[in-house]
Amino acid sequence: MPNKDLFDRLIGKVLELGATKANVIDVKSIVFDPVFREICASNACGQYGKCWTCPPDVGEIDKLIAEAKGYSYALVYQTVSELEDSYDFEGMTEAGNIHNQLAHEIRKALSNEAFSKVLHLGAGGCRLCKVCAKKTNESCRFPALAMRSLEAYGIHVSKLAESAGMKYINGQDTVTYFGAVLFCTDGEIE
Repeated sequence: MPNKDLFDRLIGKVLELGATKANVIDVKSIVFDPVFREICASNACGQYGKCWTCPPDVGEIDKLIAEAKGYSYALVYQTVSELEDSYDFEGMTEAGNIHNQLAHEIRKALSNEAFSKVLHLGAGGCRLCKVCAKKTNESCRFPALAMRSLEAYGIHVSKLAESAGMKYINGQDTVTYFGAVLFCTDGEIE
């Protein structure tokens, strides 16, 4: 495998930053399903239409899936956090915030890599700003740093976990979040 050293280095960086597990997979092994956009539209998280990086404002699902399929590899990572019990919603929220902070740290740590193109995808909403500019009728304050979610791109996260050799559910009283860095290596023909 010609990129093994690169992949091992990327995995090592992500684990060093605090990910529970990480692996690099071929983007062709990712399962995409537009139905995840419909799940977003049900607004279970309360962010539908209230965040620039969430549906419907994030873009048309078919275009986002095509964009994601334009990459060669995905550095998939997960965080697993302990909860007091299965009703620990505060713990779930805090774990999600920690995961998304990790996603932004990963972006910084990988900024000097020789990628010809890169796309960072996190879990749930962006969470970069305390209050998304969408809620105050402003343009996104940090469009180059805003983090879209795996689900917004129609990625079937439980199958992504399987493709990356990870568990989607990691035991009772835990919560698991996923992120991915889609990339093409320098010199790849796009």
